[in-house]
Amino acid sequence: MIPFNRASFDGNELVYLQRAIAHGHVSGNGPFTRQVEEELERRLGGGRALLTTSCTHALEMAALLLRLQPGDEVIVPSYTFVTSASAFLLHGGTPVFVDIDPATLNIDPRAVEAAITDRTRAVLVVHYGGVAADLDRLTALCRRHGLTLIEDNAHGLFGAYRGQPLGTFGALATQSFHETKNITCGEGGALIVNDPQLVERAEILREKGTDRSRFLRGQVDKYTWVDVGSSYVLSDLLAGVLLGQLERYDAIQARRHDIWNRYASELVDWAAKNGVVLPHIPAGREHAAHVFHLRVPDLTTRDRLIKHFRERDILSVFHYQPLHLSEIGSTRGRQSGPCRESELAGDCLLRLPLFTSLTGEEQSRVIDAARAFNTN
Repeated sequence: MIPFNRASFDGNELVYLQRAIAHGHVSGNGPFTRQVEEELERRLGGGRALLTTSCTHALEMAALLLRLQPGDEVIVPSYTFVTSASAFLLHGGTPVFVDIDPATLNIDPRAVEAAITDRTRAVLVVHYGGVAADLDRLTALCRRHGLTLIEDNAHGLFGAYRGQPLGTFGALATQSFHETKNITCGEGGALIVNDPQLVERAEILREKGTDRSRFLRGQVDKYTWVDVGSSYVLSDLLAGVLLGQLERYDAIQARRHDIWNRYASELVDWAAKNGVVLPHIPAGREHAAHVFHLRVPDLTTRDRLIKHFRERDILSVFHYQPLHLSEIGSTRGRQSGPCRESELAGDCLLRLPLFTSLTGEEQSRVIDAARAFNTN
């Protein structure tokens, strides 16, 4: 069986894991944590990077930093992972679901503008598949209405928009290092704080509501409880694994782009004949080669194609189900306008295997299997 995803640890990951154990500092904020945060800051060229136990926890920290009050709204795309909305609901906000751009599957700026009310506090942007959203229009909208832009950049680490790295446009941005992401430590994330005024409180939130980070820097002689917070700090064991991945990031990305480009070139004719939509990369956007997806005409065809691949020992998978149709989303959130494109993506999209160790022979099997399928 060719899996949908297979994590690879081919560098210094195990060496650093053993070194963390030998060093004796296996909890958070150790030497590997600092190295990874510094490397992220250097590569992104933006704000303060804070490692977290997951992208979900980074989103929850972002919600806390907004100081949401009952009735405050955060605009989010309906076609996204649940925690893009649940993090704000958990901390007092109301998620407002809007539709996506059919070309990129990113949040539609027109839908965002139509959803803004006097209760809107922030707009959450998800760079689907590592392809940037329309950041010119979205940042202009947020400036005009005094809203906070937050990037859920779980898919887009080191992707770019007009040459600027994703994760550096919003006041806050979140990253994921889950096992399905381009680089991984199994479970992990990061909050990128691009607004300097939010850095100190972000450190406090991550350290259980204490000023422990200031204590570790020698700024206070003891630390104490000063705010709300939780235990969001990543273990230094996992930070060591993550450093090993970051050291190989250029090679990882080169391989993923090779795989992505081969799918795009060798499936284009088959897709045109069968009414299948392949990913679209607008001008000025450098994608992260995170997802290669197919959008077939309807749900029945998608289910047939998944079954077709499985019969050939290939695992292809669908993706998100629209949040405005979910039990919680429909009762605790608010839908603004029709979300037809989100519903179509929920029914018609599937993702092909894409991971660093996918061999040329394995990819040939996937491509041949796709070409053998007729949507009619």
